[in-house]
Amino acid sequence: MVNKALPLSLVIMSALPSSGAFSNEEIPANEDAATQQIVRMIEEKVRDEAKNGSARRDAHVKAHGCVQAEFRVLDKLSKEVRVGIFGDARAYPAWIRFSNGSGKMQDDSVGDARGMAIKLMGVERSESRTQDFVMINHPVFFVRNAADYVEFQKAFSEDSPLKFFFPSLNPFNFRLHEFGIANTIRSKGVTNPLDTQYWSTTPYRFGDTAMKFSARPCGPPSPFAETSSPDFLYENMQKHLAQSEACFDFMVQLRKRPSQMPIEDPTLEWSEKDSPFIPVARITIPAQAFASSTDQLKFCENLSFTPWHAAPEHRPLGGINRVRKTVYDTISRVRLELNGDERHEPTGF
Repeated sequence: MVNKALPLSLVIMSALPSSGAFSNEEIPANEDAATQQIVRMIEEKVRDEAKNGSARRDAHVKAHGCVQAEFRVLDKLSKEVRVGIFGDARAYPAWIRFSNGSGKMQDDSVGDARGMAIKLMGVERSESRTQDFVMINHPVFFVRNAADYVEFQKAFSEDSPLKFFFPSLNPFNFRLHEFGIANTIRSKGVTNPLDTQYWSTTPYRFGDTAMKFSARPCGPPSPFAETSSPDFLYENMQKHLAQSEACFDFMVQLRKRPSQMPIEDPTLEWSEKDSPFIPVARITIPAQAFASSTDQLKFCENLSFTPWHAAPEHRPLGGINRVRKTVYDTISRVRLELNGDERHEPTGF
């Protein structure tokens, strides 16, 4: 039975962080105005699309399912990674939502980002009592900051995504670096969400330093990889979990070379040569019939994920995460309001 007793309205963090909250953050003067512009555009999109049915997320609309999982912090970790929720070897119950990145319900054969959003429950040091880890299947993002995000949102609202990468005929205005990232993401062949590695793309606090994180499959490849159905990602994951469990190694990458590992630019990858990913937890997804319950499917759609559901030691960093704070909260509120649902954080299965 799903327990949804804790109102989200009681746990959302209030003010945006000041630049002094973490010495490596640099907040542009125009960021707040850009963020409010993004919120207005996305909220208008969500409200407009809801006129033809239920209100949906503005991105990661198509879910492949929400599954119950265990997130177990490893024993005997080195001192440098025994930080925050990784300080003690313990297990957290978790919900995991797998999804496509697009704001449209489209065939899984269409090139797109794939998402993995993890929600740990029973995290005492988090105001929400949850810890969310939001990831896609690529190490970097293709939008640098809030100002660029405004242009990205404008282009996509006009159904002209190329305008973001090539805004004019002037080659000095081309976003070739970002275009290359987006193309790489779209070209990745994913046949089963359980066989894919996911990354945070953006940085987070790790006590007194910063980290990025990743979830890497740790079991053998799934035998279910058929791609003929428009919903093959959901179907392949469903078939796999009907028979056996799946697992991921959850890893952190520490910021060892600040000059080469920026906080404010998520389009730049942190070198694994300079700082390898370190396993700190094991995610186990037990065998389950996750698609058999109508209540669980509805629960999946009502779940709200945000990087700002976090213990203080893992607070989100950088401009894209600061944008997410306001955008994710607003869209979650509007979406559930239009659907006549209440906002809750889960406390168990």
